[in-house]
Amino acid sequence: MENINNTTSHKSGFVNIIGNPNVGKSTLMNQLVGEKVSIMTSKAQTTRHRIKGIVNDEDYQIVYSDLPGVLDPAYTMQKYMMRFVTDSLQDADIILYLIECNETKYNEDLVEKINKMGVPIIFIINKTDKYNEEQVIEAKNHWATIFPNADIFAISALNGINIEPLRNRIIELLPECPPYFPKDALTDRPMRFFVSELIREQILLQYKKEIPYSVEVVVESYKEDTDIIRIGAIIYVERPTQKGIIIGSKGSAIKKLGTDARASIEDFLQKHIYLDLSVKVLKDWRNSELLMKRFGYSFTD
Repeated sequence: MENINNTTSHKSGFVNIIGNPNVGKSTLMNQLVGEKVSIMTSKAQTTRHRIKGIVNDEDYQIVYSDLPGVLDPAYTMQKYMMRFVTDSLQDADIILYLIECNETKYNEDLVEKINKMGVPIIFIINKTDKYNEEQVIEAKNHWATIFPNADIFAISALNGINIEPLRNRIIELLPECPPYFPKDALTDRPMRFFVSELIREQILLQYKKEIPYSVEVVVESYKEDTDIIRIGAIIYVERPTQKGIIIGSKGSAIKKLGTDARASIEDFLQKHIYLDLSVKVLKDWRNSELLMKRFGYSFTD
């Protein structure tokens, strides 16, 4: 992407957040950006795409990336999710590697690549409010041997603990560079993407077992009038039984989903919303290369 100005005293960089599923990457991203850019739930694999959040100041621009959790792919969609993670290593100016305090598991190949990259690494132990000081120190000592060149921070992203020192260190490590995006940009994603994510967030919160992981949400229509935005979205599932669960008895489940999703979207857009949801079956869509591209899981993401 072409830089917007040629000021050499300005700092800019891509700061990419990597870690296992459900360690708080999206919560950290939203804390650092100061806005809700990524959806958050307690379920693993909430984040499926690479989502950028942009922080602008007169002297710097930080392009944060929230990424899917590191996992061993079981089907095509998860392969695409992991490709977002590995591709993010190519443009990273700073890596934030996030774990929960009690974690010891990691992908050895990925960690080896990160250690060889030659870019600053900030290793972050999250959710420290749930652990005692001895456990935090033990975690620091353990991970210092795995990331010997990393700065180590202990934080609670959810409660904002130690976020400001982390933010200051990130700014210190940014390379001198003109901004990559316009100075009023918050993200590189269109509104339709965030609407679909907010609907999917409610599905993750309201449904159990395999349902949230078998769902894709596509915004088919988005019409902005003076006093209301009219949105039509399709919820795709893999099997007819899943469609029945999404709809619920006499439409009760999808009615609640629509009500809660509409409230979430209205809070995000600060405007009245009319939301129309429908459910369709696309058999085994998570293993379809064609549908992966149609649903935006492209490697140019």
